[in-house]
Formats: sequence, structure tokens, C-alpha cells
Amino acid sequence: MRSPETFDAYYVETRTRLLHEAYALTGDAPASRAAVRDAFVVAWHRWRKVGQLEDRDGYVRPLALSRARRRHTARIWHRDKSLDPEVRSTLEALSKLTSRQRELLVLNGLSALSLGEVARTVGLPRADAERELQTASSQFSLHRDAPTTDIPRLLHALAGPLEDIRWPRATVIRRSGAARRRTHTVIGAGLATAALLASGSLVATGAGAEPTSLAEEKVTAGVTVHAPVADEAGEEMISGDSLLSPAQLARFGTGLDWTETATTDNLSGDGLLAPCQRERFADPDGITAVARTWEGTETRVEKRTVGKGDRQRTRKRKVADVRSTAVEMVEMSRNARQAARGFETASLWFAGCIDPRTQLMDTRTVKRVGDEARTFRFRSWGKQPATLTVGMARTGSLVVTQVVRSIGRAVPDKAVLTGLSAAVNGVCGAEGAGTCAGRATSRASAPLAIGTPPGLLSVVDLPPVSAVRGPWVGTEPEKARTNYAATRCDRTTFQGKGISRALTRTFVFPETPDASQLGLTQIVGAMQPDRAGTFVDQVRDRVRECGRANLGTSVTELASSSSKAADLSVWALTFEINDSQSFPFLMAIVRDGGAVSQLGFAPDRNMTMSRSDFVALARRVAQRLGPLDSSR
Repeated sequence: MRSPETFDAYYVETRTRLLHEAYALTGDAPASRAAVRDAFVVAWHRWRKVGQLEDRDGYVRPLALSRARRRHTARIWHRDKSLDPEVRSTLEALSKLTSRQRELLVLNGLSALSLGEVARTVGLPRADAERELQTASSQFSLHRDAPTTDIPRLLHALAGPLEDIRWPRATVIRRSGAARRRTHTVIGAGLATAALLASGSLVATGAGAEPTSLAEEKVTAGVTVHAPVADEAGEEMISGDSLLSPAQLARFGTGLDWTETATTDNLSGDGLLAPCQRERFADPDGITAVARTWEGTETRVEKRTVGKGDRQRTRKRKVADVRSTAVEMVEMSRNARQAARGFETASLWFAGCIDPRTQLMDTRTVKRVGDEARTFRFRSWGKQPATLTVGMARTGSLVVTQVVRSIGRAVPDKAVLTGLSAAVNGVCGAEGAGTCAGRATSRASAPLAIGTPPGLLSVVDLPPVSAVRGPWVGTEPEKARTNYAATRCDRTTFQGKGISRALTRTFVFPETPDASQLGLTQIVGAMQPDRAGTFVDQVRDRVRECGRANLGTSVTELASSSSKAADLSVWALTFEINDSQSFPFLMAIVRDGGAVSQLGFAPDRNMTMSRSDFVALARRVAQRLGPLDSSR
């Protein structure tokens, strides 16, 4: 029997406890809450079996914890200024443990599981689990500067930041679980996965927030987060009619037939409808949402010759290929301030896109569209190269996002602006809307800061490299003791008096075999502007002289610019090893005020990037350097 009453009671009794454990593992309250919520959605989907288990936690807990770990990507507690210092110190100490050590310590300290049950949960023999737990306890004690006897108290104190967490009603959870079950029943799990992948879905986090006690679960007053919400007249706050129609999609791809594939509140499925999207909703505490997806197909005539001699003839058939996909999402927050936070959250999803082999090409600030707006352009250089264009705007308490993925010709800038304007004006009369859209204009702007130390590149900045496997992967930034971006011509060092904040990191392709030479290294440092200018001039002079004085070294200048405020020089160098071997190298030196960076790329055989891409990358370095300039 699928007893709703039994499920509702179990949900209310268990959710806070599982949230506490997930938060201790990740330090990320939103990701943990979403993971616990989605774990209960899956549990209701399978409640006929789960409800009969003696240990229901044994089914739900692994779902919640694994999803929390997967969704958590950053040390979010670093940015939470309201967090108690004691809690922050505990989370920091936990983060220094390995994933398995952290899970052992948390489950042993917070759950009611015996040590044997904890060992089975983490997949270790009891003896190994006991030894690992002892190591975890001693390491945590060392990092936290507290005796091991304080571990239970410190772990339980992590419940403090979770006291104000609000939960969706059990009816919302059951509705989502029922939708999930219907999807699996109608089209099968395999086809559902294929459909989600085709629309760009990956991993999602939940949403929705409502009262927290069992008595409150039965109260019908109030608003259910992200369920279809109606006003007092019974009409939806955001109507599907306010979204773009297939005819309006023509601006995103001429010659394509655009077909609407779904209009949804985005409560079912994984919830990630667009590339680069990290969570189901940018504002997990919002009121409601609506989304629509499209496919743009190109029809071509395929000819095939059949038969022989007098019977030979040509057969024709029409073939339709999907050349573009598009997504429009509208989220309604409780007020304009929360919507502004959601706008920034979604902006950072795209500015720091974590999809592999996806490079941020352009960021633009848009005027006269809503209260604030911006666009992004990417290139995806996977097996099927594509262009991604993203338009985002906030109008009052509404956030509108459009994402178009194009194979072949990219969406023109003008079409991106007019499409975003049309989307904003489509919802302009809705409740909570603010400024409408006029004649949109845009200007290029520096890429958004995405958490990397000032001045340093991120994977999203990096261009394609031919003949490699897998994506770029960056090492952790570290103090610049050695400069691997330098050449034997300049031998530049970022050590010495007057140079501060010197950091370096290297990017490689770990999935590419036999590519030990292949890599990109960047080094940055801050100094007084006058000294920074002299520093760059010295590098330029050394490289120029090296090309003249060494017969075995060729130097080609690819780009150069200089002013009082900034400098940029890019070279292609070739060093002869012997009569039959030479070593190519691309190098750049960049200055913005008192911030200086050197960039070096070493190709390996046919694995290389184009010279134009390297010059563009040097210009991206110049855009990233601004926050490092201490003279400003």
C-alpha cells in the first residue's frame, strides 16, 4: 500500500536529521536541502517498496548524501557572512578531511548507526572503518584545534544555521514523485534519460519551501514554491502565453522550423534544461516558475541513385536534422531584492560554466531591457562544435533567461537582444514585473569574477586544442616559486622585493595519453605601476634580443600594444634542439596598471591551439587582471 499518511509522517520526522548530515558533509545548506528534498521525491516514487523496509533511512540517506556531494561545488561557507565563526571553523576543519573520512566522522557523530552499520554504509570492512575513523578524528581535532571529545558537540552545533530552513509540503513532494513515476512508466527510464540529455539536462537541485511541522503540513494557506501558482482570480501568475511562440523563434535561426517541445513548471525530471545550468532554480525560495523548450530543424533533400542501366533512377527523400535548441525560463521571486540575487546566481552559472570543452567568448552588459540585463556567448568544441548564446534579464521580481545552442551559424548579436527584449515584454504585464524593454543596446564588459584568485584564468576561458582527449583541467593556484611560463630567452621571475600576490597555475589534459609536454601555465603578480611598466619592457627587450642573437631561436611577434595604463605583447618562439628537432612555444606578457601576468603554452606534436586563439587568450588575461591591481 502507498500510504500518504505514513510517508508524510516519515518525511517530517526525518528530513531535518538528513539535512544536518548532508550539511556537515558539504557545508552547503541550499545544495543539502535540495538533495534531501529530491531523495524524498525518489522515495515516494518507490514507496510501495521503501515503505515496507524496516530501515527506510538506509534507502533515503545514501540518495540524499550522494546528491548533496554531487551538487556541492564550492566552499560556500566562505561567503556566508552571517555564519557563526565556530560553525565556520568546524566546516573548514571537515573540508580538510578526505571524502570518506568526513563521511565516517559525520555518520558516527550524528546518526544512530552502529560502527558496523557506518562501515557498511561507506563500503569498508569494520576494522578498516575503525582505523579510518580514528585518523579522521585526530585530523579533525588537529585542524579544529579542539580535543576529540568535543567532536560530537561541534558536529551537533552545525544544526544552528539550519534552523530557519523551510521545506516544501509533503503534498508537493508526493506530487513530484508521482510525476517522476508517470514519466518512467510511460516512456521508460532509458528513453527518459535520452530525452533529458537531448534537452541539455544533467544534474539538478530541488526547490520549494513551506511550513516545517506535521501540523503545518496540513495547512493550505500560503504559497507553494515553484508549483503552478495562481492569483486570487485563479489565474496563473506567469502564464505560458507570456513565453515566446515558435514564430518568434525565427530570429534565432533563419531557415529552421521551430517546434515547441515542452512547457513546464520544471518540478519534474532533473530540472536542468539549459547548458551550464547548475541547479533547478536560481532562487530556490522563489514563488513560481515556467519554462519552455524548442527544437529548430533544418529540412534537406537527400538524393540516392538506385538500380542499374535503363532501370537506374534517383530517389529523393526529405531528412530533418535538429540544428538548434532553445530554452526560455522565467522565475518569480518574492521581491525584487531576492530576484536580483537570483539574477546574479544564474549569471555566475554561465560566467563560470562548468560544461566540459565550453569556452566563454564574450560578456556584454545590456541597457534598456528590464531593470538589469546581460548576455554571454560561448563556443562548445566537443565532437559536434556549437555556439551557445545566453540572454538574461531581471524585471522587478522576475528573472528571464534565454539559451540558444546553434550548430553552424551562430545567433547574431542583434537577434540575441531583440529576443531578450521580446521575452521581457512578454512578461511585462505579469504580477511582480518591473521595467519593460525598449530599444536594446549592449557593450562589451569584463568577464564576471567567478571565485578564482584575482588575475588568474579559469577553464572556461581556455580555447580548443586540436587532437586532445577530454577537457582542460587546472591545478590549484599556488605561490609562484617557479615560473614555467618563462622561456630561456627572458628567464622572467616573479620573486623579489616589491612583487606581491604572486600566484601560478597550470592547465593540462589528463585524459590525453603521451602528452607530457602539453600544457598552459600562467603566473601573476602585483607591483607598483612604474615598476610594472619597467618589468614588461625588460621582458620585451630580452625576447627581442634573443631572436637577434641566437641563430637557433626564431621569434615572431603576434601582437603588441602599449600605453601608460596597460601593455600586451604576444610571441611565437621556436627553439632548435638539433638539426632535425625544434620546440615551439607561445608566450605573452600582459600588464594592467600594477598587475602583470605571463602566459606560456607548450604544444605537443599535433596537439596545439591556433595563434589567433592564443592572442585572444592573452587579451582575456588583460580582462582578468584588473582586480589584482593594488594601485587602484
